[in-house]
Amino acid sequence: MKTTVDARGLSCPQPVLMTLDEIKKNTADEILVLVDTDASKENVSRAAQSRGWQVARITEEDDTYRLELKKG
Repeated sequence: MKTTVDARGLSCPQPVLMTLDEIKKNTADEILVLVDTDASKENVSRAAQSRGWQVARITEEDDTYRLELKKG
């Protein structure tokens, strides 16, 4: 199952907290995180990796970073 966290327009640490909340739910094996700043992109990536998630892909389109996270 895949879920989406839309954290565009929010400043850190909010995107990280939203992503970690989704990880803690443990219902998805893939999470798509949408952020719009470099800092949020880096911080969400680091936080997910520290919880054992992989950053499968990061793409940028229309001032939005799309982080595709996969469990394990």
